[in-house]
Amino acid sequence: MLRYLTAGESHGQGLVVVMEGLPAGLQITVEQIQAEMSRRRLGYGRGPRQKFEVDDLTLIGGVRHGRTLGSPVAIEIKNTEWFRSDKWHEEMDPAPGQTKEPLTQVRPGHADLAGMQKYGFTDARDVLERASARETAARVAAGAVAKALLQPLGVEIISHVIQMGTARVSSSADRPTPDQLARVDDSPVRCFDSDASEAMISEIKAAAKDGDSLGGVVEVLGFGVPVGLGSHVHWDRKLDALLAQAVMSIQAVKGVEIGDGFEVAARRGSAAHDPISWDPDALEYRRGSTLAGGTEGGISTGELLVVRAAMKPLATLNVPTLETVDTATKESAVSFKERTDVTAVPAMGVVAETMVALVLAGEAQRKFGGDSVDEFVRNAEAFNASLS
Repeated sequence: MLRYLTAGESHGQGLVVVMEGLPAGLQITVEQIQAEMSRRRLGYGRGPRQKFEVDDLTLIGGVRHGRTLGSPVAIEIKNTEWFRSDKWHEEMDPAPGQTKEPLTQVRPGHADLAGMQKYGFTDARDVLERASARETAARVAAGAVAKALLQPLGVEIISHVIQMGTARVSSSADRPTPDQLARVDDSPVRCFDSDASEAMISEIKAAAKDGDSLGGVVEVLGFGVPVGLGSHVHWDRKLDALLAQAVMSIQAVKGVEIGDGFEVAARRGSAAHDPISWDPDALEYRRGSTLAGGTEGGISTGELLVVRAAMKPLATLNVPTLETVDTATKESAVSFKERTDVTAVPAMGVVAETMVALVLAGEAQRKFGGDSVDEFVRNAEAFNASLS
């Protein structure tokens, strides 16, 4: 089984991710992972931090001469800012000491207060450093490896922004395909619809002018997903449930749907399901639409996988106006300000790709097994051949 664990804080020395269960013989390079991580920094509306905070990545275990060994893979992502900033070096020093600047004006919508109450902290930084979306850099590194594992099966995963604030792509807008991902990434807001892209940029500019933040919706598309991932037999084996949990775990994501989940709830059954047909040329079953998003009964159908994630506006504002309480004095206050973005929705799409890739890679490993990539692929090919 594929498992992974991340460690590290936003302004700490770095992040670490350990992945277990990868088969031997998977080709992995630092450059390959770095390319995915660079995509996480994309998007109009990002803050200045993206310009000077560099992801210094090192493979420190589980890979030899560019190939996995079957042992756990460990990836370290150094935070270059920690080493050149006295402030963060002192604030995040693991040695015994005490902070000079405790944060007590907690932010509504963030983990600050709930985390302080749960763990008995008096300083919000003890919570926010780990709750920060900076942690997703480690996830994207793991996701790059997961995508590499899925590639021999013909699986490709991309994302695009379909809504920013009130600006949304038209319902008739085309979806991008994997060979059009560069066009998506070239868009300032990672939107495939050029008209909607301009409207989204206008929304971001208006929010930035007011010192406010903006949320939105991304759509993740999985092409070539094999039949049979997930299962109907237990609640925690259903593919759509695993996807929903994984994507919902991304910081600031408050809603997830598979296919046209919320829209079909308003339809009658006769118009809410994907018709099934048999393709005699391809010798396979096909579905005539993507209403179910590529899953039925918790199992992948082999059709296009569609997962959407709704991200709320960021809780940290450039002009703090959110009413709160100072946890030290119990007096009314406004929430404190850290460096922040106007929006991180375009970057969240890349992280959502990561989470979908990790789920699919894990379920593919469960389904097809194999101690080496060659065995993994052989098993998948044998299963696919049995379907026709």
